[in-house]
Amino acid sequence: MSTTSRIHVVLAAAALAAAAGFATAAPAGAQAPTVAQQSTVYAWIDGWGGGTVTSRPAGISCHTTAWDPYSGEEPPAGSTGPCEARFPVGTTVTFTATPDPGSYTNGSVDPASLTVRAGYNAVWAMFCPTDGLCSAG
Repeated sequence: MSTTSRIHVVLAAAALAAAAGFATAAPAGAQAPTVAQQSTVYAWIDGWGGGTVTSRPAGISCHTTAWDPYSGEEPPAGSTGPCEARFPVGTTVTFTATPDPGSYTNGSVDPASLTVRAGYNAVWAMFCPTDGLCSAG
């Protein structure tokens, strides 16, 4: 191979390498993709009745047991199941309150749905016994 041919081959290889670099380079001013920011949503359950608050998309399935404060028994240990979950910021989460037998929901989950934002996100529900007083526990 002549010197001129070798120069052409080297120049062609350099041009191809440069073209490949341009094809994969990010446009000027572009930022690297980032992982979607997430935030925690909390479910608070109140009252003397029992029931479960669930979320859609799934993540929260928080249950509380009914309690009669006049029975002399100690209150239940607290809510069971996940009462908080992380969701991407901007996600709309819908909540459902389902009372246990012998209880009812005093209103609905508040709010019934929310759009997750950075910072504090919470919903609240109150379950009441069907045969007793309804008060925040």
